[in-house]
Amino acid sequence: MALDLQLTVDKKTAAPGRTGRRLADLLGSRVGGRRVTARERDFFTEQLALLLETGTALHGAIEILQRQVDNPALRTVLGQVQEDIAAGQSFSHALAQHPTVFSTTYVKLVAAAEGGGFLPEVLTELMAMGENREQLQRKVVSAFSYPAFLAVFSLVVVVFVLVVVFPKFAEMFDAIRDQLPATTVALMGASDVVRHHWKLILVLCAGIGGGLRYWLGTTVGRIAMDRLKLAVPVVGEIFVRLYVSQTLRVLSLSLSHGVTMVDALVACRDVARNTVFQRFLREVERGVQEGQGIAVGFQEAKFIPSLARQMVATGEETGNLPKTMERVAAYYEAELKRRLETLARLAEPVMLLVMGLVVGVVVSSLILPIFKLSRAVS
Repeated sequence: MALDLQLTVDKKTAAPGRTGRRLADLLGSRVGGRRVTARERDFFTEQLALLLETGTALHGAIEILQRQVDNPALRTVLGQVQEDIAAGQSFSHALAQHPTVFSTTYVKLVAAAEGGGFLPEVLTELMAMGENREQLQRKVVSAFSYPAFLAVFSLVVVVFVLVVVFPKFAEMFDAIRDQLPATTVALMGASDVVRHHWKLILVLCAGIGGGLRYWLGTTVGRIAMDRLKLAVPVVGEIFVRLYVSQTLRVLSLSLSHGVTMVDALVACRDVARNTVFQRFLREVERGVQEGQGIAVGFQEAKFIPSLARQMVATGEETGNLPKTMERVAAYYEAELKRRLETLARLAEPVMLLVMGLVVGVVVSSLILPIFKLSRAVS
């Protein structure tokens, strides 16, 4: 099946003002205070598929949707896509001029659909894939958000006790300082540091945060963090299964609609935002270009789950790779949801236990010296 590979415009043949229009895309979303979100793009995809299924022409469907969207940034993008189509460019070529809105995966699948004449079907599948990806991301966020909230709340409680409560007992505890528990002495010292040097602490925290953010923005920092994501127990397994399920889903959808293996692997680079996993995809792509099967690259990547490696090899041997990848992706998506639900259920009591221990240490550090003072007075 023919595939329109002209996804980018050569600088010599580019339409005048294309660079300015790309800049306008970015500036337009900022001026309006909004950007084109994944949900807005998926909603546009769903509406476009519905209009095309009812027999509306592509140019007319985009014109209708442009008038209906509320986001000025998306309205600008659709207007430029409409102009490009009217000028004789293909739909996929017009979408490729806006990579901040339409990913490489999106563009290549649309290009394949244009060549095969099944654009509404591909748009529907793209919309379903976007919804599934958003659900998985919401589950990941919800699984980690509550433990993070409890950790922050515990930190706030401890700081409040150190700044407000401990100073009220400072003079009282000085009388029996030699008899104070080690935890009380430590907390009193921490209280003095926080109260007298809080400006320096804020500056240090801001400096560490800024330095960490800068380091993560570098290539070395980004690679180190991506490696850490895959290496940490439990968390690494979740990220690996997330990347594998999304990658196999895109590969299955691409291959089943006529996209070549190399182009499908290129399209997957936008799916996994992890440099280690992207390097793995480039190695698989290089192997395919050299005549090896895709299963060889999967077998060499030890962080890929064994089931995925075996099923990809089986699908390649039987010649039914798209369907095999779809089933493996569905299996890992279901397993990922179960793991996230289990992690969320376990994280709550664990964090409550940790929070209780912290509060217990702080409270006991206050109560025990008071008991000693009361016994001394009596």
